[in-house]
Amino acid sequence: MVLGCTLIVAFAAGCSGTGTGAPVAGAETRSLGEYDLARDAFQNSRFREALDHVQKSLKLNEDNADAAYLGSMILFQFCAIDEHSPDCRFNEAEHFAREALRAAPDHRDAKNALGVILIHEKRYEDAIGVLKPLADDILYNSPEKAWGNLGWAYLERGSTDEAIDALRRSIAAQPLFCVGNFRLGLAFEKKGDLPLAREALSKAVDTDRPECKRLQDAWSARARVLAKQGAKDDARADLQKCSELSASTPVGLRCKADLQTYQ
Repeated sequence: MVLGCTLIVAFAAGCSGTGTGAPVAGAETRSLGEYDLARDAFQNSRFREALDHVQKSLKLNEDNADAAYLGSMILFQFCAIDEHSPDCRFNEAEHFAREALRAAPDHRDAKNALGVILIHEKRYEDAIGVLKPLADDILYNSPEKAWGNLGWAYLERGSTDEAIDALRRSIAAQPLFCVGNFRLGLAFEKKGDLPLAREALSKAVDTDRPECKRLQDAWSARARVLAKQGAKDDARADLQKCSELSASTPVGLRCKADLQTYQ
């Protein structure tokens, strides 16, 4: 999953003056304070506390786009931990993302988040409708994420050639974007081009970034491709690496089970 978790901090200046302006300024200031607390809690993995502060922030100022965007990130994090948990509520995450865009239509990270949420909701056409303009937006400073998520949406929709084109664009924008190479490998595998699938997946796990070395899904996918090519010793090594990363995740459990077939 590629959400783009960079938080955009846009501190609004409080209104000055007396009378009706003063309470509004006070509410906005308190809203920003709650947002700061939410951001700190989120960065320190206190997600329930973070969500509580987000809700307080938006109650004080419903137009706090950054707080709404953070709300979508928090709920999405619950889903990343356990998609089957009652805390994973994509519909609420979508609501927060749309609220961020209502308050700030140019909030590009919120657009990216909305696109990813729609993919998880299996609303691929809607996701493409959000992500395609974002990928073409020259002002977005993370184009690899927009192209990568657009490619993912195409892949899930079954449009393999369009997925390959978008994912190649994501890697061209950022060669170290290992998730883009991972999904490109899946697209080539789906198309039946195992050599190119293996090449893309190898680039994903060989990228010199810690998060790429821990990309468990990519190790699992390359093991599957290697097995299809008859390279069973290499497949076994990838399954071993996959299971060592974490044996408790669904992917890790599958790798561990598949590894038994090679004993």
